[in-house]
Amino acid sequence: MRAGTRQTRRSCGRHRPAAALIPAIHPRGTNLGGLLRYLFGPGKAEEHVNPHLVAAWSGPSQLPSLEPPTHASGRHDIRALARLLEQPVRAGRNPPQKFVWHTSVRNHITDRILTDSQWAHIAAEIVAAVGIAPHGDPDAVRWVAVRHADDHIHIVATLVRQDGETVWAWNERVKAQAAARDLEQRYGLYQVGPVDHTSHRRPTAAEQNKSHRQGRPEIPRNKLRREVRTAAVAAVDEDDFLSRLQSAGVLVRLRHSTINPDEVTGYAVGLPDHHTSSGDTVWYGGGRLAPDLTLPQLRQLWGMLPGTTSRGGMRRPEARHRTDTFRRATAAADRGARLLAEDPTGGEDHIASLAYAAADVLASTARAFEGRRGGPLTDISETFDRAVREPHGRRLSQWHPVAGQLLSMSRLISAAGRLSNDDDTAAALQLVLRVSMIANNLAIIREAQDRLHQASAARLAADRLQTIATASLSHAPAPAVPVSAATVRSTGERASRRNA
Repeated sequence: MRAGTRQTRRSCGRHRPAAALIPAIHPRGTNLGGLLRYLFGPGKAEEHVNPHLVAAWSGPSQLPSLEPPTHASGRHDIRALARLLEQPVRAGRNPPQKFVWHTSVRNHITDRILTDSQWAHIAAEIVAAVGIAPHGDPDAVRWVAVRHADDHIHIVATLVRQDGETVWAWNERVKAQAAARDLEQRYGLYQVGPVDHTSHRRPTAAEQNKSHRQGRPEIPRNKLRREVRTAAVAAVDEDDFLSRLQSAGVLVRLRHSTINPDEVTGYAVGLPDHHTSSGDTVWYGGGRLAPDLTLPQLRQLWGMLPGTTSRGGMRRPEARHRTDTFRRATAAADRGARLLAEDPTGGEDHIASLAYAAADVLASTARAFEGRRGGPLTDISETFDRAVREPHGRRLSQWHPVAGQLLSMSRLISAAGRLSNDDDTAAALQLVLRVSMIANNLAIIREAQDRLHQASAARLAADRLQTIATASLSHAPAPAVPVSAATVRSTGERASRRNA
């Protein structure tokens, strides 16, 4: 399958994004005909319904003449439309090698169904915003918008103007997203906040396909992110962090300064059985896993640990003290939740430090419940991580004392290992419930800060954590016989399906 068609099929999948009017700018290509045939075809799983044009460069009056005719077999003949779109390219003075520009624009699952005319207006605003077809420019590029589903459209353009000049479309992703935010308000759609670089990188389609071909139970990028975060949460310094990664079977490669070769400036991780086609290890830098897993960010975190904590002083709590560790962590989390509720406009650093520390506690607790293979609590922990990150990698200058207490408790929980009895489980579930309160209060703060991506992540984490904790605790027949960790897994799976 050619590139133009392959990247379109990824955009028409059944998984919907958790945001409204997100323009997905796809890689530029050369196979215009293949792209149009796919858009006007039945789709990968017959998901394309009534494919038709909703907008074009020539205005609404010309749509009937541009619409690809349908053969008796039901297939659309896109050849005439492809020729019209390619005419400026063939006549251009210096046409680019990859001249096909393509984006898909999708709205939220909770939004109403938009009309063709509304989608046409959205398409015109997007191409104008990115600069390839400004309003009122008769010599702009030729473009069309195709609709074959209720919830999204595809915009296809050729990057040579009708006067023969090439359009390079710089920074079109940022410009398209800015236009989408304005359109969300104009149409009263589900709104998302501006790009804040707090989300971690998702596995690419190539990574997903490779993992599927190799029969891997988990995509390497996701597995490495979980292992790195677990090691970072449990470690008290850089040497401890590297040692924990190596003990977990993760390959580590350090990056040294070009000016001072003795100075370590970063790291990369890989799996022993994950290689390129030439047999080399596939390496992921910390920043490629998540914004808060770069070495400078982790060094700042370790530097904020209370001075009494050291690698040599971190001992595994005895079984009879493990329950008490969770109870002490619960008390600290309760103080953190009350601080966020009582002073939501407090210093940014204090709010951020409490949130970061709560995320560490949740990650440690998830590992204590579910082990290295993960589960629902581990998944929720990743969601909550998104909510606590500072936008654009901002570093904290000071930490709240309660945050320091939570960090210490997080490392004690990591040292304690897996839960071994029902008393531990009941105490850990109480801690999960307190972290859900922190997440709920943080969601309110993020909404007030207009950080809507993170508010949504915090709200989702709060709801799922509360569902798991309250449902699991209610299953206990008596305080002396609390629910087992297996119940947390099954309850979390039900909650995840209900909230999906």
